[in-house]
Amino acid sequence: MRLIQFNSGLCILLKDARQSSSTHKKSSSNSSNEFLVPYLTFRQQYSQRKVPSTRAVEHRRDKSDSGRVNIRDDDEGHLIYVPGDILHHQYEIRRTLGEGTFGKVVEVRDLRGDVTKHVALKIIKNVDKYREAARLEINVLKSIKEKDPEGVNLCVTLLDSFDYHGHMCIAFDMLGLSVFDFLKDNNYIPYPIDQVRHISYQLCLAVKFLHEIALTHTDLKPENILFLNSDYNIVYNHRKRRDERVVRRTDIKVIDFGSATFDWEHHSTIVSTRHYRAPEVILELGWSQPCDVWSIGCILFELYLGFTLFQTHDNKEHLAMMERIIGPIPYRMAKQSKKTKYFYHGRLDWDERSSAGRYVRDNCKQLRRYMVTDELDHQQLFELIEKMLEYDPKRRITLTEALEHPFFERILPEQRITNGTSSKSS
Repeated sequence: MRLIQFNSGLCILLKDARQSSSTHKKSSSNSSNEFLVPYLTFRQQYSQRKVPSTRAVEHRRDKSDSGRVNIRDDDEGHLIYVPGDILHHQYEIRRTLGEGTFGKVVEVRDLRGDVTKHVALKIIKNVDKYREAARLEINVLKSIKEKDPEGVNLCVTLLDSFDYHGHMCIAFDMLGLSVFDFLKDNNYIPYPIDQVRHISYQLCLAVKFLHEIALTHTDLKPENILFLNSDYNIVYNHRKRRDERVVRRTDIKVIDFGSATFDWEHHSTIVSTRHYRAPEVILELGWSQPCDVWSIGCILFELYLGFTLFQTHDNKEHLAMMERIIGPIPYRMAKQSKKTKYFYHGRLDWDERSSAGRYVRDNCKQLRRYMVTDELDHQQLFELIEKMLEYDPKRRITLTEALEHPFFERILPEQRITNGTSSKSS
């Protein structure tokens, strides 16, 4: 048998012309009929099935704006594309920048604007839940742009958004690597203390702005903090005898507002990526802007040391790590928590002699013991982190207070952002 592909997209099976002549000895004219019979039988069977017409199929798989390929999705809902494809009669795809559960980010050329300027285009999967999340993110980005049209407050600026055959697309300025990806590519060598200071200063400013317009980001992590430009110099570390990358400029933007929530909107029970999740979220006590402050405290630690503070995927183990690093969970929070199975008489029910208990004991220590030196600015950093990792969200430092902390007194004048204006860092 042979498989034949027709332009309509239908496949039919035809008998091989080389079948044994002893079994099927026919004249040349009959041989032609032999090819037609199975085809006609197949067409007859096919016409009786309730399937979309060719016209309907072609309409669903419409031509792209470039006129070269059909609009198709893969099994996961990602748009199938190749470099050179043109979306929305405007954006020419150059290359893929990254991929996530939500979809893909591609570098495109804006054919209606400055053609030399390249833009990052977030192409959301053609899946209902991701499409709806993208619409919510676009609404948040529009609100941010309305409040801060110049992008002074260091949140990524929405350039354009549109629906492309079921794929929500969001356009942004091209940025550099995330602070996490730069860290990973640099073999997790931590950032110098002055760079930690500038990055965290900008992060506090950006999220403070969000809090002032009644937003909680809810998913702050190093992956969602991008350098404007991640070019770097190679510096040889004589003490450790190795080359190290040092980013040239530490200007950043905060991205990914897909989970951002206004004060008046429904608050999901669980928010934030595990390692940056505040205790009130784990204990299901309700959350608001202070949960972002907890996440920032975890991020500052990671920038300073190059590894995650709470490296776990289990709630009770996470709470045990918190107790090991910053002290006992307040009795009142334990008693109010819906997670009663985690506690016994108001204390965390945790066996330090178990394998998990030994892991926490061996891999976690009091927060101040992580300092690499006792120099003043290192002490100030850890004092700030301690205030951000306060269990009680009502007592946790606000970002307005954090920006007044002595750790930020050494921010360079050209790096400061005051009264809605900023200067570029040197």
